[in-house]
Amino acid sequence: MIQRFFSNYLLRHQNRVNQILHLVGVPLTFGGLIGFGIAGHWNYAGIAFCAGYALQFLGHAIEQNDAGELILIKKLCGKPYREFGPQCHFQQNFDQSSKKSSCND
Repeated sequence: MIQRFFSNYLLRHQNRVNQILHLVGVPLTFGGLIGFGIAGHWNYAGIAFCAGYALQFLGHAIEQNDAGELILIKKLCGKPYREFGPQCHFQQNFDQSSKKSSCND
């Protein structure tokens, strides 16, 4: 399960700018929320949370795919979504356990 998560994560984050934005955005989102929340600075906690997510969504816009949270919402609503960017050629069979991928950097 963990191996599948990381494999999927790497396929969805191939663009170097997206990787850097996530490197900054993920800790800002959760670390800022927790750190500022514990300190009682809820305005800063909210700003850090929103700014961190904004960086991650910007990264996915550059990668030309949808963020994971957006994919979940679109799936639940029956809307089309883009899980992988155009540089990634991914084939998924009906059986979720058999996935084949070939991505070009």
